[in-house]
Amino acid sequence: MAAPQAQPPTTMDEVRAQVTSLLPMIKKHAAENERERKIAPEVIEALRAAGAFRIASPRRHGGLEAGLRSMMELSALIAEADGGTSWVVTLSNVNAWATGIYPKETVDEIYAEGPDRVLGGVIAPSATARRVPGGYRVSGKWPYASASLHADWCAGGVWVEDEDGEVEDQGLVMIPRGELEVEDTWYVAGMRSSGSNTAVAKEVFVPEHRLVSLLPVSSGSYLAEHPDSAFYRSAYGPMLVLVLVGPQLGLGRAALDIAVSKASQKALAYTNIERQSDSVAFQLMVAEAATKIDTAHLHAFRAADDVIRYAEAGVFPEFDARARMRADSAVALRSITGAIDILLDACGASSFAEVNPLQRIWRDSNVGARHAVILPQVSMETYGKALLSRTDHITSII
Repeated sequence: MAAPQAQPPTTMDEVRAQVTSLLPMIKKHAAENERERKIAPEVIEALRAAGAFRIASPRRHGGLEAGLRSMMELSALIAEADGGTSWVVTLSNVNAWATGIYPKETVDEIYAEGPDRVLGGVIAPSATARRVPGGYRVSGKWPYASASLHADWCAGGVWVEDEDGEVEDQGLVMIPRGELEVEDTWYVAGMRSSGSNTAVAKEVFVPEHRLVSLLPVSSGSYLAEHPDSAFYRSAYGPMLVLVLVGPQLGLGRAALDIAVSKASQKALAYTNIERQSDSVAFQLMVAEAATKIDTAHLHAFRAADDVIRYAEAGVFPEFDARARMRADSAVALRSITGAIDILLDACGASSFAEVNPLQRIWRDSNVGARHAVILPQVSMETYGKALLSRTDHITSII
């Protein structure tokens, strides 16, 4: 007799509880995932069953529309076990949220088989969409397409061309994963298991309803289309930036936990101190790292709460507010990477042994923190311009 199937989660608390129960299994696969440069299928399917991929899906298709803070908290939770797995869940969920900028017909296509779709995507316009009857012919390549190895659908940024090949717009298309190829290009120092390879479109036909213009989206044109969903009214730029902070929070917590848990078992090398925990220097470093991790959480969740507050009010945040949200993300990222550096200093050269998860956490955090969308230098310059009432913006993702 077959074992009864667990009921799909219907609340964020249920998702959190089911994912928490999976953390030992996810952690067990972390090193293998990195070697294989891909999340193990059983991990993806377990997370799918636990509802990890439905938290940003539309309610009318069985999703939870759980909100930005919940997305970040879930990403952080998973990252405590494995950064690459968290990255895949994070990118899928932000792409699920971004389906809210598409027409209802497109969303219904994506979720025709239920809310637990895995979505990949790259917003950078590295492909072209040429107008043809009924839609567009799309060709090009999207490097760093996280989640593409597991995705059911992929989004891709495009330059929209008219019939004469002249660029007339910047857009985002949604394409079934089966209509794309994936080139094996993701050979990197960290986040290896995220499978952020290159997605390739070769003259793929995309119906008209599966392309949206990004220019009006960046100023909140979609808000009026979601009178019943504050979640899908969230500001586009801050959403894209802040979700990528989520995995970093979990990586910082994981590094701190490793350092603290081993402190009473290791001597301080080349000293007469038999336990690291007895060293005042070690105590000071652990305290500094912990407060940096706390700082990251405070800034990240302040920004997330701001996004939610504006969305619930149905208001697109003014530039100054969005710029501060980006600055909060920069402080969070720098705080986490700084904390992890301190913890590796405290734990010593053995932290870099291949069997020590600290070195993988360090690599995953440093690679993830340098994603082009969330570069701290860009975020801080953007905030500085806002404070000085400058209008010479260097990014549209604000």
